[in-house]
Amino acid sequence: SIKMDLLHSNGVLIIQHLQRDYRAYQDFLNFMSHVGDPRNIFSIYFPLWFQLNQVVGTKMIWVAVIGDWFNLIFKWILFGHRPYWWVQEAMIYPNQSSPCLEQFPITCETGPGSPSGHAMGSSCVWYVMVTAALSYTVRWKDKSAVTLHRLTWSFLWSIFWIIQISVCISRVFIATHFPHQVVLGVFAGILVAEAFEHTPAIQTASLRMYIKTNLFLFIFALGFYLSLKLLDIDLLWSVPKAKKWCANPDWINIDTTPFAGLVRNLGALFGLGLGINSEMFIASCKGKNSCKISFRILCIAASLATLQLYNFVKIPTHTEYLFYILSFCKSAAMPLTVVALVPYSVHLLMRTTEKKLN
Repeated sequence: SIKMDLLHSNGVLIIQHLQRDYRAYQDFLNFMSHVGDPRNIFSIYFPLWFQLNQVVGTKMIWVAVIGDWFNLIFKWILFGHRPYWWVQEAMIYPNQSSPCLEQFPITCETGPGSPSGHAMGSSCVWYVMVTAALSYTVRWKDKSAVTLHRLTWSFLWSIFWIIQISVCISRVFIATHFPHQVVLGVFAGILVAEAFEHTPAIQTASLRMYIKTNLFLFIFALGFYLSLKLLDIDLLWSVPKAKKWCANPDWINIDTTPFAGLVRNLGALFGLGLGINSEMFIASCKGKNSCKISFRILCIAASLATLQLYNFVKIPTHTEYLFYILSFCKSAAMPLTVVALVPYSVHLLMRTTEKKLN
C-alpha cells in the first residue's frame, strides 16, 4: 500500500507537470485521447482494413474484442484508482491539501484505471495494422527491396511508438490515468495482438463459434462479477467515486461503465460473425467484383459514411438494461454493415450498371 501510494503520488506530480507545461498542446493531447478511443476501431480502422484485406480486418475485431475483455478482467482484479478521484481521497497529503488536477469532459471515466483501455486498445490494433503492412514488404527478395523493407520497418514502427506515446501522454494529461497504468496497457495490448498472430482459426470460424465465444466471454465476466459480489466485493466500486469527484456531472457517461464496454464488444463480435457467415458476404466479397479496386473503394467510402450516421443514433440511458440491449444491437449492426450490407449493395449497384452498359 505504501509503495502504491508512492507510485500514485509521483504520478500526480507528472500530471501536474504536464498540465502546467504542456498547456499549449491541450487540443492536440485531447485529440490523441480520442484517437486511442477503442470505439474508433469499429467505426474507422475496421471499415478501412476489412475492404483492403479481409484477413486483417477480421483479426482486428477479434484482437479488439478479446483485448478489451482482458482489460475489463484486469481492471476488476487490479482495482486501479484514477488520478482525478485518488487525489481527493488519499490520506498522504498534509492538512488535507490535496493537489489540484484539472479535469476535462473526457476525464470522468467510471471504470477502474488499470490498465488503460485506451492505451491497450490503441497498441493492439496499431500492432495488427503495422504487422499487416510489413507482411507485404517482407516477401521482397532482391537487395534493393530488402533495404526498402528495412526502411519501411523502421518508419512504421516509429509511427507506432509515436502514436502510443502520444496516446499515453494524453491520457495522463487529462488526469484519467497514472503513468504506470498506460504503460501496462500498451504492453498488454501488444501481447494480445501477438497472440492472434498465431491464431489462424479465427479466419474460418463459423457463426456457431462466434456465438460460443460470445457466450463464454459474457458468462465468465458475469460469473466473475457475481462470485465476488457474493464475497461482498463490489466490482463497480469505481462508479460512485467517479460520480462523487467528477467536476461536472454532465461528464459522467454510462457508456464508460465496465458492462457497457463488455456489451459493446460482444455486439461487435456477433455482428462480424453474422456478416461473414451470411449469403450477402459470399455473393459480394467472395464474388468476381471483390477483386476490383473500384468495388473496394466504393465499399470503404460507403461504409465510413454509413457508420458516421450511427453516431447520430442516441441510445436512451434512463433504463440501464434497455441501454445495454440497444447498445449490443447498435454494435452488432456496425460490422454487419461493413461486412455484408454495404458490399452487397455495392455489388448489386455494379451488376445493374454492367447490365445497362451491355
